[in-house]
Amino acid sequence: MKDFDKVWTHGRITVLNKNNEIEVLENSFLAIKNKKIVKIDKMENLSKFTSKESFNVENRLISTSLIDCHTHLVYAKSRANEFEKRLNGETYAKIAAAGGGIVSSIKGIRESSFDEIYESSEKRLICLIKEGVTCIEIKTGYGLDTKSEIKMLEVMKKLEDNYPIHIEKTFLGAHAVPNEYKNNADAYIDYICETMLDEVYNTGLIDAVDAYCEHLAFRVEQIKRVFEKAKSLGLRVKLHAEQFSSMGASTLACEYKALSVDHLEFTQEEDIKRMKESNTVAVLLPGAYYFLRETKMPAINLFRKYKVPIAIASDLNPGTSALCSMQLMMNMSAVIFSLSVNETFLAVTKHASQALGLQKSKGVLALGYDADFCIWDIDHIRDLVCSFRPTALHSSVYQGEKVNV
Repeated sequence: MKDFDKVWTHGRITVLNKNNEIEVLENSFLAIKNKKIVKIDKMENLSKFTSKESFNVENRLISTSLIDCHTHLVYAKSRANEFEKRLNGETYAKIAAAGGGIVSSIKGIRESSFDEIYESSEKRLICLIKEGVTCIEIKTGYGLDTKSEIKMLEVMKKLEDNYPIHIEKTFLGAHAVPNEYKNNADAYIDYICETMLDEVYNTGLIDAVDAYCEHLAFRVEQIKRVFEKAKSLGLRVKLHAEQFSSMGASTLACEYKALSVDHLEFTQEEDIKRMKESNTVAVLLPGAYYFLRETKMPAINLFRKYKVPIAIASDLNPGTSALCSMQLMMNMSAVIFSLSVNETFLAVTKHASQALGLQKSKGVLALGYDADFCIWDIDHIRDLVCSFRPTALHSSVYQGEKVNV
């Protein structure tokens, strides 16, 4: 019997030391068995082992794959017309009040066929895979009725079935108030908690529950009802919070041991202390910050002070971050948020996996972890952060198999 199923040789392997700092192991090999990493060692020790297959990476850099832990990738139609309106001076809130924003995406999902939504979403997913992403989170939240939310989840399932990527599926029913419940958000929350979430849960397609707590969406007490329902079903929660104002939303999320709180421009120090206590990841979304020309910076130094894990994600969506690139997000996080190279790498790997509850299987190159990794035509991860160059990826591997898209 062979020791390994496959081995990648003559590589420069990016690992993390005990202080979570990047180290590069020169002239090394990485071996897998049963889709898991089983050995990382120097080339001089390879002769002690046997393998069914061997691949020479010719001194290229190997790292764990990228993870995009917050997206709205499944949608039907572009909202470039709203982008143009914002360029001409209109605010996001004004556009939303006029029937744009999330409401227009709801109309697109409800009126489009399954195949139309799938074909639109597929193109965006391929862009991310080609940049080295092998794990992604996708939210519902553009259907906002049971039938349409399930349609979105079924699109996600087909994408995962057809492409080399792991998809975490999040129910975001409390994303906005649909027109049929206009001026009656409480009644819509009743519908989520008494009908929709049960039916969506029964499909077996959701991994977590998210919500949007903001003055233009839902109040803290409304979100609490959704989280109570999620808790009763054994579902983990996460939250869009403190993007435009401070409402105590992060504190609520921490009471429910949320996997992550996302956006966070207006988060206060007390919120951050509670995130540390609840082991909740801070997910920053530089694409939305950039797209909306925000000026209120997330409290990066306070996250550092209290050692709250920072992840970053694309927030890929049609209205406020129509950007299909995690490599671009890495550069933006360094330039806009002043994350270091090390922080940026952790934010799209180890900390991103924690934001999805996958930290025991994904996000690092270590023994026992999934065989998901990238082979890069760069010298060091710093090159990936400094230079936005989509061709930097030589090849990637998902579950031990070469990715071909």
